[in-house]
Amino acid sequence: MTLRSAVMLLGTAMMSSLTGAAVLLASGAASAQAGKPTVAILATGGTIAGKQPDPNAPGYKAGSFSIKDLETAVPQLKDVATISGQQVANIGSQNMHDAVWLKLLKAATETLAKPEVAGAVVTHGTDTIEETSYFLNLTLKSDKPVVLVGAMRPATALSADGPMNIYNGVVVAGSPQAKGRGVLVLMNDEIHYAAEITKTDTTHPNAMKSPNRGLAGVCDTGKCRFFSPTEKRHTTKSEFSISNDVTELPDVAIVYAHANLSSDLIEAAIKAGARGIVIAGVGDGNMTDPALDALGKAAKDGIVVVRSARVGKGVVKRNIEVDDDKLGFVAAQELNPQKARILLQLALMKTKDPGKIQKMFMEY
Repeated sequence: MTLRSAVMLLGTAMMSSLTGAAVLLASGAASAQAGKPTVAILATGGTIAGKQPDPNAPGYKAGSFSIKDLETAVPQLKDVATISGQQVANIGSQNMHDAVWLKLLKAATETLAKPEVAGAVVTHGTDTIEETSYFLNLTLKSDKPVVLVGAMRPATALSADGPMNIYNGVVVAGSPQAKGRGVLVLMNDEIHYAAEITKTDTTHPNAMKSPNRGLAGVCDTGKCRFFSPTEKRHTTKSEFSISNDVTELPDVAIVYAHANLSSDLIEAAIKAGARGIVIAGVGDGNMTDPALDALGKAAKDGIVVVRSARVGKGVVKRNIEVDDDKLGFVAAQELNPQKARILLQLALMKTKDPGKIQKMFMEY
């Protein structure tokens, strides 16, 4: 078989009819009778559902395939679980926003409440998979396994990584050993905690890393094992709760620090309505004097300021180079700017007190 014919074969599998999906679901029903777990797949789009106009050239459109296509492309799923599915969204994750997060949270909550469901897999684009997983980690009220999976290569690419990620994700979501560990992300045979994972490469399959505390576990063709549990609060132990009538989250801006940073972006964010600002600081959360002065004034005016770091690894501690106590700032600890933003959004739904918010950053 030539490489071109192999690609065409994969594309055909991805575009199989609903009749093929029905066969898969029927096989899943039979597996349930054999004692296999029921795992729900909640699809949101992303590269894992992406299609290349030309399989021999770079470039693709995210969210081109539906959940039925993804299920059909991985027929081995029927061997490890009974599959149910729901298409929550079908977008590239660069377009992820509050409304989809809230819709996904509601769908996951309702799905996990069903006694027959052992766990859930969320298919998601990798651009913001760390943010969505962390949001769910803080707001879901279930100890059942929830595993986000994505892909660095579109579904029609040579050596697409999505099918194996989905397969391993379903195995983990159906595993009793995954229960109570919080929301997980599974990519490239590695299991990550939502609080730890970050994307570190633009295109390579090994883009996802947990640089501070390491992996939650590993998988090898469906054979998965876990390492130490996370110490961070999550899911059923989280204090954050979002009711169904919430339609948006508080506005929090991220300002990226750099040489010669002025106060302009900070002032613009406040003028635009930001209730909180995360500074992606240089080094251990540092910034220029003009930026520091502007953020100090913002904190006095009731804007919550969180110092994080742009460097990708490490801890931003209190009062090292910046007098957080004097200025009323919050130190992000291990959270990168994008995750610090999410925690601050949720924190602002409860309080504006920097001291109380700092405690949250120590615990989550």
